[in-house]
Amino acid sequence: MDWELAACRDHDPELFFPVGTEGPAAEQLTAAKFICGTCPLQAACLRWALDTGQEAGVWGGTSEEDRRDMRRARLSGRSLPVSA
Repeated sequence: MDWELAACRDHDPELFFPVGTEGPAAEQLTAAKFICGTCPLQAACLRWALDTGQEAGVWGGTSEEDRRDMRRARLSGRSLPVSA
């Protein structure tokens, strides 16, 4: 995959790793997800994060909690969309 096309590439990597879920971290999460929403590689990034077990940070427009929910759904046999 050509990660050079990733929208996140021109932003501070720390933006995609908020500490916490409230206050400034919530704003950071919203900003990171917005950037992901503009990325042509969003779906591929999310698949990679799920396949490699990325537990921290924003990947493919999803938070840590979003991906935990997706993994639980996979394990229970339910299907949640992988692309956002």
